[in-house]
Amino acid sequence: MPSLKERIQEETKAAMRAKDKARLATLRMINAAIKQREVDERTELNDEQVLAVLEKMLKQRRESVEQYRKAGREELAAKEEAEMAVIRAFLPEPLSEAELDALIDAAVAETGAQSLCDMGKVMGKLRPQVQGRADMAQVSAKIKARLGA
Repeated sequence: MPSLKERIQEETKAAMRAKDKARLATLRMINAAIKQREVDERTELNDEQVLAVLEKMLKQRRESVEQYRKAGREELAAKEEAEMAVIRAFLPEPLSEAELDALIDAAVAETGAQSLCDMGKVMGKLRPQVQGRADMAQVSAKIKARLGA
């Protein structure tokens, strides 16, 4: 099975052949972000690191959509949402609320977390399991609510 980076490169070639300019532009942006991180860190990124790059790009676009909507710029918000759809195609299936709650409960029990002071332990335990499958800000909020109660 090809790595995530190889899949993105293959999709880029397919978009070129299909002359799909919008998709191609987004795929090139993804490739550039991956390459930039590889150059910065002087290393070859693995699937987990590529997922982190994709999550960061998705978060940036989510924030941009919010800002564009506040400014009344629907056409720019629509462009960002189209880019988000292309990025999401490479992320694993998102977790449902019930699955996420079950993972949080298991991590809290496993780490023996009692208060917000133990939040780092729980996040450290959860991060590999939910990376690319849930918004980390949402996960953090759920853990705070669980430990703060």
